[in-house]
Amino acid sequence: MSTLRIDWPQRSPKLFLIAAAMLWFGLYALLEPASEALVAHLPVDGDSHLGGALQFFLYDTPKVLMLLTGIVFMMGMVNSYFTPERTRALLAGRTEGVANVMAASLGIVTPFCSCSAVPLFIGFVQAGVPLGVTFSFLISAPMVNEVALTLLFGLFGWKIALLYMSLGLSIAIVAGWMIGRLNMEAYLEDWVRNMPKVTAMADSSGLSLAERVQGGMTAVHEIVGKVWPYILAGIAVGAGIHGYVPEDFMASFMGKEAWWSVPLAVLIGVPMYTNAAGVIPIVQALLAKGAALGTVLAFMMSVIALSLPEMIILRKVLKPQLIATFVGVVAFGILIVGYVFNFVL
Repeated sequence: MSTLRIDWPQRSPKLFLIAAAMLWFGLYALLEPASEALVAHLPVDGDSHLGGALQFFLYDTPKVLMLLTGIVFMMGMVNSYFTPERTRALLAGRTEGVANVMAASLGIVTPFCSCSAVPLFIGFVQAGVPLGVTFSFLISAPMVNEVALTLLFGLFGWKIALLYMSLGLSIAIVAGWMIGRLNMEAYLEDWVRNMPKVTAMADSSGLSLAERVQGGMTAVHEIVGKVWPYILAGIAVGAGIHGYVPEDFMASFMGKEAWWSVPLAVLIGVPMYTNAAGVIPIVQALLAKGAALGTVLAFMMSVIALSLPEMIILRKVLKPQLIATFVGVVAFGILIVGYVFNFVL
């Protein structure tokens, strides 16, 4: 049997990509009618609280997982062009301002998160990348990640996705520039500050299409396999909000009129241990129940960019004064975003 096995990704990567795309779009188009039919056959009233919650869960679970799988696969292929060595080479030697914009933009398309924050930070320092530019990258990478961007596009449309990306980039660029102006290199841990500088060299190794497809499949296996429990937990919370939380209550708690809702949303988001894939379904349910867009965006950005686990990891290379400055600058930017969009929309 093993001699008859056909390895599509290796032997016919183009055919594999075409077939996979057709299958993905075909299944995606069937999600809504399939979920409605399934709920209709369950012994529950479709118009009840439980029926609404089940409809949300049964539709959003495969939808979010399919969106996540598709974007992780594509970004796994794209990320093969952005190794840590190449990223450092692109940022090193640039003037500040331009480098802040480049660093924030690279944060969108590179796969680095809080798990790789420490080795990346060390690499940037060794390559001579300015501290403010480094922070522009470290803020953008988790805040404007490809998973959140794609899920927002799939669930809310391109306007909300573009809004999210623009806000995240703006915060990353401005916050990094501000940290750079404060000249806080003295608040790096001594062992990091005293490391010898090295020249960052671009990784010029070429990969075939089959190898990039394999990279995409590996990314799906590693990332989706790691985050799916958070997705299910987030969708379950969102389903409960969608089915059982009264709209008036949510509007009073996270609506435009509650001036304290934005800072409260940031405070709630910071200690949460989740990721973009897990928080997006909760965001969807909150907005459907009358929560203000600015408040929900502030909550989502604080969960992604100011999570407590990331602060604990960064403590290995940053002194408390620099971590406090980082948190303060980013939190202030998120508050501005929340209040501006609650006022405008």
